[in-house]
Amino acid sequence: MAPLLVTLWAVYLFGESLTPVQVAAIGAVIIGVLILGLRGHGHLIHDRRAVGYALLTALFISGYTVFDGIGVRHAGNPHGYVVWLFILDTIPFCLLALGIHKSQTVAIMRSKWRLGLIAGGMSLAAYWLVVWAMSLGSIPVVSALRETSILFAALIGIFLFKEPMGSRHIAAAVSVAAGVIILRAY
Repeated sequence: MAPLLVTLWAVYLFGESLTPVQVAAIGAVIIGVLILGLRGHGHLIHDRRAVGYALLTALFISGYTVFDGIGVRHAGNPHGYVVWLFILDTIPFCLLALGIHKSQTVAIMRSKWRLGLIAGGMSLAAYWLVVWAMSLGSIPVVSALRETSILFAALIGIFLFKEPMGSRHIAAAVSVAAGVIILRAY
């Protein structure tokens, strides 16, 4: 739902423009991701509360995606924007963690600092690329392209965890891939 909400926010609230081909391609990505979310015999809703949390998460993701896209354009420098964003996010969260669970936080930081640096560096690099891309191109298009990670998650599930690959998985992968190819071509 996040790419759909990003598209709606960006177009209707911030005047982002999309061609009909881009709208169709974003739709193909959204449909592919939705198909992957279906379980069993095509049922989407197993637990209404879980679906509610997922929709709330999509709302937050779409909000920060659009506002980061608008923010980086106003900042004029994607690199400075990302650095300040990470600094201004990291310090309060660390202080909050230390304030709430000081001994546990310190113990985890001491024992897992290497893993934390690696994960933090990867997170910074991934988000940096997305924000940089939004400074150059359409926010809804970048949001839809970011959903290609779902293909990698599906492949990891299939090859690493030996999850079965049925026709639903193939249809979803084809839909996402077609959307991405169209977005890249246009």
